[in-house]
Amino acid sequence: MSMNDSQIVDDVTSELFWDPKVDSAAIVVTADNGRVTLAGTVGSVREKREAKKAAERVLGVMSVDNDLQVVPEIDVVLTDADLQSSIQQALMLDLVVPTTVGVDVLDGVVTLTGTAEWQYQRDEAELVASNIVGAIDVFDDIVLVGPTPDAYDVKQSIKDAFKRNAALDADGLSVVTSNGTVTIGGDVSSWAEHDEAIYAAWSAPGVTSVQDGITVDYA
Repeated sequence: MSMNDSQIVDDVTSELFWDPKVDSAAIVVTADNGRVTLAGTVGSVREKREAKKAAERVLGVMSVDNDLQVVPEIDVVLTDADLQSSIQQALMLDLVVPTTVGVDVLDGVVTLTGTAEWQYQRDEAELVASNIVGAIDVFDDIVLVGPTPDAYDVKQSIKDAFKRNAALDADGLSVVTSNGTVTIGGDVSSWAEHDEAIYAAWSAPGVTSVQDGITVDYA
């Protein structure tokens, strides 16, 4: 389905306003052939990421460049040491995040370090850090460790997961595996399908990297 850029901008702006997790007052939306850019400011890293998710939900959006800047809404300026301590404590209190995950902070920019066995553990650590007020951005340098999986087993388990997922049309997707790296290709009809496919790929045992070659095609 073809959508003009003006309509996409209006719809993304409305979706941002509608989402209670996002304060869209200082967000500017532009579009070029379905490629949306978000600019302006938000109050937290979590809000920045929720804004991108909201834009991706809109029909006709082909990609989202998230150029939002985080301006923490706090009266007291946190030092890097204070921010690091807050994030470390939050990570320790989350039972999903392994104790092997560490954190570094420089000028308010958070880098997650260490190791984990599963991607969902990395995702959880990133979510926890993104929720801490004062963080300007969060980068995930956590390394996935574990036995190298059998390429056929990984490929088959991902294809089986695609077929089980009611939100996915697996016929248009391809899977290539090599030494723990999975490359997903093909077309899907929405960003929701795209995210489900990537999630399924990361859920396979032994996967350490997922290369996203999926195209969102609204036709």
